[in-house]
Amino acid sequence: MDESQKHFRLGLFVVITLILLFGILFILGGQSLFKPKLTFETYFDNSVSGLEVGSPVLYRGIPTGVVTSIELTNSIYESDVPRENRKSYVVVRSEITGSKGAVKDWEKNLQVAIDRGLRAQTQLAGITGQQYLSLDYMDLDPNNNEDLVFDWQPDFKYVPSAKSSTGKIIAGIQKLLASLDEADIADLGKNINGLLVTLNDKIETINTSEMSSAAVQLLHSANQAIERIDTLIAQSKLDQTFSNVNSASGHLEQLLAGPELQQTLTSLAAATSALNASLATDGDITKAIVNLDQVLQRADIIMADNQYDINSLIRDLKITAENLKQLSNDAKLNPSGILFGSPPEKLNLEEKK
Repeated sequence: MDESQKHFRLGLFVVITLILLFGILFILGGQSLFKPKLTFETYFDNSVSGLEVGSPVLYRGIPTGVVTSIELTNSIYESDVPRENRKSYVVVRSEITGSKGAVKDWEKNLQVAIDRGLRAQTQLAGITGQQYLSLDYMDLDPNNNEDLVFDWQPDFKYVPSAKSSTGKIIAGIQKLLASLDEADIADLGKNINGLLVTLNDKIETINTSEMSSAAVQLLHSANQAIERIDTLIAQSKLDQTFSNVNSASGHLEQLLAGPELQQTLTSLAAATSALNASLATDGDITKAIVNLDQVLQRADIIMADNQYDINSLIRDLKITAENLKQLSNDAKLNPSGILFGSPPEKLNLEEKK
């Protein structure tokens, strides 16, 4: 093998190795270079300790990107501003990645989301202490605008920030510790000691012997009441009553399970079936019902046609009944008057003398 072939093979090996290395790097992380992305920045006026480059960006708990840089406005926007007039905000720049449609939607509606209350906030991830950047909607107070004020034009889309809940908790703890430092602990201890002494004196003045005797008497009375209840229950005939109920229940079960009742029910069912069959098949019964219906219709017609005569007849019968009643009363009072008419006139015997 001559020298030129050796150099050719060595060069081919190097080229193939570089192509494979480039392919591996592209698979591992190079694809992100060609993905659509949206860069935005937000400012913080407090510490962002725990937030690092590469920390995740979550939108309502959903991963949407990563933090790309953390710097100060001193070197980006305020290099020409005197030191005493600088804001010294922390600039956190992040990238939102995803599908092409999702990134376009962010670009189009980011300002609308900010107007609705979208804010950036640092939050703790579990108990590890590592922070991430959270994007979420918050209830904004129109009378208390907490957005940071600045006078420069951001290089990327700007998302206002909100104070971290962790910072609020730490601030609250610091205020509590400061209030404890300001409190007069010595006077508080004296007051508590005086309260304990007063409470001890009040306890000593309580007559514990009388309370104990009263408690014992109460327990004795309760024991007597329970014994009386037990005696009343023992003297009553509850056991016999329960026994009678149990016996009656047994007799009832025997009666229900007896063959006589079953036979009666069977006979009744057979009679009902026979009656139903007779009504369904017997033409005489059907004919009798039809005739009865016709008679009722004719009677109804007769009553309607002779209603006046019937009413006159009923009225005459009523008058006749009243006359008979009057006649009966007269017969009771003066039986002879019915046959001989009115009674004779009374004689005055004194005038004849």
